[in-house]
Amino acid sequence: MPAQEQEAYVPPHIPGRPGRSRRVLWISAALAFVLLLGGGGFAAWKLDWFSGNGSAVSFGKTPPPAATESGEKTPGQGPASPPASTGDPDVQPETGPRAEFKQTTKLDDGTIIAKTRLKGAKSGFEGDVWVWTPKEYGDPKYAKSGFPVLIALPGGNGYPANYWSDRSLGLQKAISEGVQAGTSLPFVVIMPVLNPDAKYYYDGSDIPGQPKMGTWIAEDIPDFTRANFRTYKSRDGWAFMGSSSGAFVGMKQVLQHPDRFKAVIASGGEIVPDSPLWKGHQAEMDANNPENLAQKLIDGNGPEVYINFQIGTKESGKQRMTQFQQKYARGPVKITIRDIQNGEHNGWHYVRGMKEGSLEWISKVLKGPKPEAG
Repeated sequence: MPAQEQEAYVPPHIPGRPGRSRRVLWISAALAFVLLLGGGGFAAWKLDWFSGNGSAVSFGKTPPPAATESGEKTPGQGPASPPASTGDPDVQPETGPRAEFKQTTKLDDGTIIAKTRLKGAKSGFEGDVWVWTPKEYGDPKYAKSGFPVLIALPGGNGYPANYWSDRSLGLQKAISEGVQAGTSLPFVVIMPVLNPDAKYYYDGSDIPGQPKMGTWIAEDIPDFTRANFRTYKSRDGWAFMGSSSGAFVGMKQVLQHPDRFKAVIASGGEIVPDSPLWKGHQAEMDANNPENLAQKLIDGNGPEVYINFQIGTKESGKQRMTQFQQKYARGPVKITIRDIQNGEHNGWHYVRGMKEGSLEWISKVLKGPKPEAG
């Protein structure tokens, strides 16, 4: 994998998986510097020491009512009493311990993208994780409700950063706008690194002799999410979205762990594992092949899983998706394909496809939060 594909910023074109070339356009450092200065005072406002980036973040915490000089609580500030339970036994309150989050981005609607460092208790792998919660998560009337989780996986090596944490792609904005339009659930978005280094693809799997990236994605990331956020106990509140190599990993995880995850939006992805690290481990690779996993689900009659492929009309890969759909879209395996008109292999176009219908699609197969009873 070329070294330049390991940059922390988001390239306009998402790098593909090994053995497949992708056209990548790079923005020079000089241009970036000009763009920064071009905004004058506005650009300066966005620098870390003005934006709050790097400051501590606590998600879903409602500030206590402010007190007057006489000690009385100021009316209208904070809930008068804890909200009543929604009565849903599927709600999973935060289990703790809480992670320490630092702001990386503040969006126009006031919501925050923040980052923490996670040492996976089950995988043993340590890496960065970015998180975002919609405005509804901090709304007092949802304080006792669970929220659906969308684990967003990047393409390329997905290391040392996850490009879905970059506001320029608009993922979080698309969700917020979808909530307002009634076409999207208010997802909690979890954005972990995909691989342990920038040398190889690990296919989101426990490849023998390598870091256990399958366990990192399937177990450590959900455990971390449950520790820090109000979620759901059942798989009805858990899904993936991803692009390119991240699409492959998200689809594979849903097929491999249908008891934990219910759906995936897989954009411009591959179908079969192809990491060079599988060499000498054919049986293990076969056990991580979505084709075999889909057939196993069909043979076992479930549980049902939902796969929504997204593909730009200006990129390759549609034939692979269509063949997979024709062969495995039966019984418990539900597969749709969304064409993104004039779409290319990049995150902006995949987010556009989500806004055009994929967010609404996945919102219909997952459960959303409920306000307090009464």
